[in-house]
Amino acid sequence: MRPRYSFSSRRNRRIDKMTKQRQKYPDIAKKIVDTSDIILEVLDSRFPNQTRNKELESEIKTQKKKIIYVLNKSDLAKNQKRTLPTPNVKVSCTKRIGIKQLRDKIKQISKTIEQRETRELRKDKVVKGEDSRIKVGVIGYPNTGKSSLLNLLSGKKAAGVGSEAGFTKGVQKIRLSSEIVLIDTPGVIPEEDYSQTEKKKIAQNTMFGGKSYTQIKEPEIVIHRILEEFPNSLEKHYKIKLENNLDSEELIEKVGNLKGFFKKGNKVDEDKTAREILRAWQKGEINI
Repeated sequence: MRPRYSFSSRRNRRIDKMTKQRQKYPDIAKKIVDTSDIILEVLDSRFPNQTRNKELESEIKTQKKKIIYVLNKSDLAKNQKRTLPTPNVKVSCTKRIGIKQLRDKIKQISKTIEQRETRELRKDKVVKGEDSRIKVGVIGYPNTGKSSLLNLLSGKKAAGVGSEAGFTKGVQKIRLSSEIVLIDTPGVIPEEDYSQTEKKKIAQNTMFGGKSYTQIKEPEIVIHRILEEFPNSLEKHYKIKLENNLDSEELIEKVGNLKGFFKKGNKVDEDKTAREILRAWQKGEINI
């Protein structure tokens, strides 16, 4: 007879596998920096500084590689005043804004880079199998829209797109032109910001899209974090008034009643309501 495995044991094995896979992502991203001539760092325009990976940026600077900051979701940050890193290009994948400008910027910088073929033609000898095209590595925080950007740049559905944070699981090469290839990578949270146990870091990662609203264990902690910074945005979106604008329980109670999210005993379903608020937040439905 086949041994029986409990649901919990299967779930634990799946989590262990995901954890081991997640630990490989920073190494993959660093390898992409090593092999690329140009790096596109895709940022969320609403939180450009919070979604930067300073660890990889430091490596890019050390290796003297070219970098372009791609400010995606720019349509959601029209009224915000932020100090933005340069050089940058503002784009919106959903609105198809800024894609031509970014493509032109990549080609412009590519012309200033010594071709790989030239570098390998030393002593009249070409390294067999070496790709002479300019390599453009794409890095970014999970869920900043890297794969959607790649599809728009290449003009075809070349990269898989998913609504879950961290959808891309490996490296994908996508042709931009005969001389330029784009390299997609999994989204990476900086190691100093990543945690599976520290609630403050988990809340921050979820707030900025690094963890999906479906994956978080305690969504109300993230709601409280958002309330601390954007209380007026939540009140305006749901057309409610909070007695205490830092009270996440009050917010969840009022939104639950508004949405009709009830459980047994006609009580508000706090978990379902909190996840709905996070869904709207991560999808950019709540203006800030």
